[in-house]
Amino acid sequence: MNYEGFTTFNAEVNDGVLTVTFDYPPVNVQGLPMLADLNMLAQKLEADRDIKVVVFQSAHPEIFVCHADTNFLKDMSGKAVSRDEVKLLDLQVVLERISKLPQATIAKIEGFARGGGHEFALACDMRFAARGKARFMQMEVGMGILPCGGGASRMARQVGLGRALEIVLGARDFDADEAERVGTINRALDPEEIGPFVEDLAKRIALWPSESINATKQAVYESIDLPIEEALRTEAYWLYQATSQTPALKRFKWADEQGAQFDMDNQRSWPDMLVKVQDVKE
Repeated sequence: MNYEGFTTFNAEVNDGVLTVTFDYPPVNVQGLPMLADLNMLAQKLEADRDIKVVVFQSAHPEIFVCHADTNFLKDMSGKAVSRDEVKLLDLQVVLERISKLPQATIAKIEGFARGGGHEFALACDMRFAARGKARFMQMEVGMGILPCGGGASRMARQVGLGRALEIVLGARDFDADEAERVGTINRALDPEEIGPFVEDLAKRIALWPSESINATKQAVYESIDLPIEEALRTEAYWLYQATSQTPALKRFKWADEQGAQFDMDNQRSWPDMLVKVQDVKE
């Protein structure tokens, strides 16, 4: 798959990991060109099972992704419409497509991620931010609107209603450590730690079968708001999708025939053994 020709970011493939680097001077603004690029990227990734993980980062020393471009926001309709007439916005459609990618997605945030930039990060599966560099904000309510790319709905699912409303209605900056405390990111890391940490995590995830990565994602996202019995049924459904497409059953048979599961050395070294079992494919 060719990952060239984008105007707002560059993309590089390395051992199952696609690193997407936003580079759209002067401030990585989230406008129509970036949404078009992200939509094209998603189209390619949806058909590419060789890519297991996508890492999003920025070439700008101070900004991850800027807020949405006011050039198209100012052309929004000022007229209220009924619920029946409402259509999803381009930003919502594109970020939902990013969220549903079959690959694991990681946002490596080392600068400002406000408004739509923060919403983009929330649409990724995991978020890691650099202390002293990352800053977050949803400023929309102060402009007279509200977050409209998942900044309210995804954040509420991530941190709960009270925290989400505090962040959105407060419309203030918060840093990586606060983001970790409230739960909008996975971890706050020192600037010299974030690169190696994200790289190691991405490489490890990229070792696993693409079908089991996708099945895990879909099960988690589908079940989050379901009653427990329906959530468990969803897990079972995606389990069978995975076992029908991966070497899982061959690996279970190998473990049984080799007595691997009863070996105390294996019990002591599961993280390493899990890597070694990737060689069992037939």
